[in-house]
Order: sequence, then C-alpha cells, then structure tokens
Amino acid sequence: MRKTGLCFLVVALAAALLSACSGPGDLPVKLQPQILKDGTTVLRKGNGAEPETLDPHRAQSVGASNILRDLYEGLVSKAPNGDLEPGGASAWEISEDRTTYTFNLRKDAMWSNGEPVTAQDYAYGLRRVVAPATGSPYAQVLAPVVNASAIIQGDLPPSSLGVEVLDKHRLRIQLNSPTPYFLGLLTHSSTYPAYRENIESHGDSFTLAENSVTNGAYVLSEWVVGSHIRLKRNRLYWDDEHTGVGQVDYLPITDVSSELKRYQAGEIDWTSSVPVPQLDQIREHIPEQLKTVPTLGVYYYGLNVTKPPLADAPELRRALSMALDREIITEKITRGGEIPAYSWVPGVVGDYQGPRMDFANWPREKRLAEAKRLYQAAGYSENKPLHLEIRYNTSESHKKLASVVANMWKVNLGVDTELINEEWKVFLQNVRSKQLTQVYRAGWIGDYNDPNTFLELMGSRFGLNGAGYKNPEYDALLEQIAVLPGGDKRQALMHQAEAILLRDQPVIPLYFYTSKNLIKPYVKGFEGNVLGHYYSKDISIEPVPQDAK
Repeated sequence: MRKTGLCFLVVALAAALLSACSGPGDLPVKLQPQILKDGTTVLRKGNGAEPETLDPHRAQSVGASNILRDLYEGLVSKAPNGDLEPGGASAWEISEDRTTYTFNLRKDAMWSNGEPVTAQDYAYGLRRVVAPATGSPYAQVLAPVVNASAIIQGDLPPSSLGVEVLDKHRLRIQLNSPTPYFLGLLTHSSTYPAYRENIESHGDSFTLAENSVTNGAYVLSEWVVGSHIRLKRNRLYWDDEHTGVGQVDYLPITDVSSELKRYQAGEIDWTSSVPVPQLDQIREHIPEQLKTVPTLGVYYYGLNVTKPPLADAPELRRALSMALDREIITEKITRGGEIPAYSWVPGVVGDYQGPRMDFANWPREKRLAEAKRLYQAAGYSENKPLHLEIRYNTSESHKKLASVVANMWKVNLGVDTELINEEWKVFLQNVRSKQLTQVYRAGWIGDYNDPNTFLELMGSRFGLNGAGYKNPEYDALLEQIAVLPGGDKRQALMHQAEAILLRDQPVIPLYFYTSKNLIKPYVKGFEGNVLGHYYSKDISIEPVPQDAK
C-alpha cells in the first residue's frame, strides 16, 4: 500500500507539473536565420543563466565556459566530435617518462589587439590560476604540474610553477608524474592564456567589452546584462578563414518554456535545453531539430556536511539517498533518456566501470524499509521530523525536480522540506561559502574524459567542493591516482575512491545527463560529443529556401 501510494502521489505531482506548462497540439517553428545587411551570419544561442564572469580563470558555470570557448584558445583544442587537436600550440613533444610536455606555439597567432600570442602569455595564465590571490575555483585541476599544490596552499610563489618559457614560441610544462588526461585538461578555460598588460591596466574590468583582449575565433562586442552577450568574428585569429559564423549572440534565459517560445518565434537558433512538457510534441512534430546526446555529466544534490543536521551523519544522508526513486525521476519527470544514477562517475567515461550503490538492485520495499530504519536511528520520527532546505538556482526544471524530491522525502520518511530559489550568482556564492546551504542542486559536466574529473571534485582541496566533504582516506587515494599513468592499479584505486564516496554520501547523484538541444535545420556543423563542448567557429548558417515554413 505504501509503494502504491507513493507512486500515485509522485506521478500525480508530475502530471500536475507537466500539464501546467503543456502547449498546443502542434509546434510551429519559424525557420529564418538572421543575416545582417553586410552578409554576416548570426548564430543565436540560448545559454541558461547569466554568466557569473568572463574571466577564464575565475569562471565556473557551463554558460560562462560556452562563451569562453569562443573567446579564447588554449594550447590544445577539440574537434567537433570531441577529439583532441592542436589549438594555440601547433604541435607538442612528450618526454619518454611522460612528465615533460614541450609545446610549439603558432607563430601566426595574435591577440585581438594585434599583439602576438607568446609562450609568456600561456605561462602567465597558468600561474594566475594557481595564485591564491586569484581565487580560482579550478586551481586544483593543475595539481599534476610541479609545485602547483604548494602554490595553491600559499607555500610557494606562483613563479615557481613547473612552467618554463623556452623562447617566444616554445613552452615547457613539467608534471609531478605521468598524467593520462593532461592534454585534455589543457582545453579547459582555467588553462587559457591571458594578456597581462590588459589585466594589470583594468583589473577586474578587463572582461568588459571595451577592455577585452582575447585570442580565440571571436571577440567580445557587447554584454547587455539580461539581454545578450554578443561576439563578433576575430579577423586576427590565425584560422579565421575557416570560421563559419560571423556573429554569435548568447542569450541568458533560465525559463526553458520561454526559451522554446523564442525558438519557435525565430529568435533563437540553438536552445540550451528542452522543456519536458513539450518533449512529446517536439518528437512528433520536429524530431529532426531535437539533438539528444549522452553526456559526461551528473545531476546531483549536494549535502552540506560541514554543519548540522547533515554533518557527522552518513547514515542519515544514506537514508535520504535511498528514499529517492530515480526511476520515477527519469521516466516521469526528466523524460529525456537520462540514466538513473547509482554511482558517481558516469558510465560513458572511457572504459571505466566503477562501483554502484549497494542498494541499487534492492526491491523498492526493502530500500524504503532500510531508509526509514536509518532515519529513525538518526533520531527522527513522525513526531520529530527532520527539517531541510533545498536550494536551487532559478529554473523551472530545477523547481519541478526539487518539488518531487521533497515529496518523496515527505512520503517515505516524513521530512519537512522548504524550497529556496536563488538567482545564479547568489546561489553560487551561498554554495561556496557553505554558511546557508543544507541541500543544494548541482550538475557536474566533466572537463576531460577521465574518471578523475569527477573524483577530484569531492577532494577536500577542490574549490568547487560545495559539500565541504573531507575524508583523509579519499584524499590519499586521489593523490595516488594522480601519480599513476593508467592501467589496472589506477582503475582499482579509482574504484576504491568512488566506493568511499558512495558510502559517505556527501552527494546524492540522481541521474546522468543526456543533453537535449533544439537546433534549426539551417545550422550546420553540429556533431554531438559526450563533453558537450562546441565551438561556434565550427558552425555555419545556410540560407533557407523561400518556401520554407
């Protein structure tokens, strides 16, 4: 009876949420690209929340990364299918022991102000990331580089980083040990070069359009908060002749239903997501415009383990995780091919297959009975319920899912939950400070195709560890993993680390992402990849026949 009641309540809630936003039976879409009077083609992309910054060494959101990928170019880049390819470096050599990387920079690469891009610019950028004064949330990703960890801790100056400028166009990076994912790491925005004179002249305002100096295929033209971020083709980019789109407009839209309406009206060519209530209509009426790609990402709830009631309470955190029906969430709520998450690392990461939560295959009744036992053992009951707050950034889909999670906790355990919606920048600040959060929604998209990009997130020194999780055994395993080049031993250590994380439950993984975007048929060059990293320069806009609807 309990199981039946739960399913009825959750499905009924899901139906109510879906019907509240459902639209007409058909789905008319205007197919008309924007082409300026001078022939410049424009790519208009929905981009979620307003970026918190366009400083490549301080940014942390997917939306900011999308833009930075167009504005800057790292030593290594990615092909449309996600494969690594030369970027700012035309070639590189790796020492026999795989700890020394020597990069040969392109001699025709220039900054958008006409100055040459040099090895010193890349060295400055890397040193800036690890400098404590920068406050980069991604500083720890450079831990494989000699002296990076000591610099991050404030024990050595940034100048001691294992980065050496050999000459104007050659850069050497020294690693502590072989790091199999290092080249992939160099595609991340935290490793982009920086134009030192610009930063020293303008300080934090170097990211404003009037001050911006970048080395990628595009330059920042306008940033109108709440309206758009406009990028224009960088004619000084070394490969400008192959840039496919002349202008890119990134539109900050957090309401996916509004984004769909603007897509239908012809104001957007590429959406950041797809509203669940319209998925069936989309699949029926415009299936060719829906792009669904398995993605290297996990949607999860972080649990603040630095203060009560979730600190020093692994069994309570386990009860909260067990009480959630991930199958109902993916089949009735998200409905986009997402995979229920019973592990931390997605199964699409290379050939890695890690451990799963021990209750993953339990019957639903057994799982709920154990969750209730653990909840009561933690001192909570019907007369003394646990009170929790779920924080999420502004988004209709986050709100819907939080409502379903709160309902499952209430029905299965008796938890009283308050939902708190916050604007993106406020939300990020609260998660990082850990002063107000108890439970917060989060998503993590891998920065490179290796399990380490997920495991290191929960390391105690990692700047984006919003849960405040700190386990010496886990940290020790991460240190061992970092010095192994690959192979069975590294796999075994990663399995151990993930098993510890699943046991301690500082995070509740809910599902593994499947990216869903609507892309107009006149947008050419899209090729899905598991990292979800796309460069606008690889996209082109083709004219639409006059009789197109």
